[in-house]
Amino acid sequence: MQLAVTQQDLWIATPTGRMFVRRWRPIGAHQAASHAPIVLFHDSLGCVELWRDFPEQLAVATGREVIAYDRFGFGRSDPHPGDWSNHFIRDEAERVFPVLLADLELEHFVAFGHSVGGIMAATCAARYPQRCQALITLSALAFVEERTLHGIRYAKAEFGKPGQIERLQKYHGDQAHWVLSAWTDTWLSDSFADWTLESHAPSLACPHLVIHGKQDEYGSLLHPERLARLSSADSQSLILEECRHFPHREVPERILDAVSHFLASQHAVGNAEGSELRC
Repeated sequence: MQLAVTQQDLWIATPTGRMFVRRWRPIGAHQAASHAPIVLFHDSLGCVELWRDFPEQLAVATGREVIAYDRFGFGRSDPHPGDWSNHFIRDEAERVFPVLLADLELEHFVAFGHSVGGIMAATCAARYPQRCQALITLSALAFVEERTLHGIRYAKAEFGKPGQIERLQKYHGDQAHWVLSAWTDTWLSDSFADWTLESHAPSLACPHLVIHGKQDEYGSLLHPERLARLSSADSQSLILEECRHFPHREVPERILDAVSHFLASQHAVGNAEGSELRC
């Protein structure tokens, strides 16, 4: 019998403004109250709504509470305060995420991020080694390569065509142009060319599941290889042969199965030797 899930929307008041949060709680799952909730970090153009029904499916598959939030400037959260810089990933981990943890009274958590959200999830895991029980990164990048820049240039050109910015305005409203610029201008700038994930998360103490599509238009397989080396605990890699940058939309069943088995195995046996899964 499939678990039922309740959904709750709330806003967290911060000195920067109001931050929008959504929680999915499985009903009747005995482990939901005792296991750390999964916190989702969205991608560069994302928001809570663009996770679509994946968080609810994740709550059902894992029996855990799932929490997603809109970063400032995105979705339904207030506009970004205006001090955006090349340090935006570290700023999120040091200035915003602690507020979320405190307001929701999260003692422990599982960090799950897609694309740049995966980078932020890893940075938060490194910053809170005693509180982050596991990390799942989905299509995350470890450095800036030409494949990354080519993909961003192409996306920027596509959004410049008539009628395309409206796709972002549907989710980000008047902030849509800022959202697009924050992504493309930052990653394409010369000053960001030397960025690496290791500068934010040199090592991880928690188990880590690395998921990457082999056809990802923004990152080669060099990225999951580097990501997998970060953890001193159990590190597993799931490389999807026929998949691009959005595995949770392209093959959601595979992602849900991999994440639920990964978390269950960590709870059952603790740390183990690194392994690689392919499908």
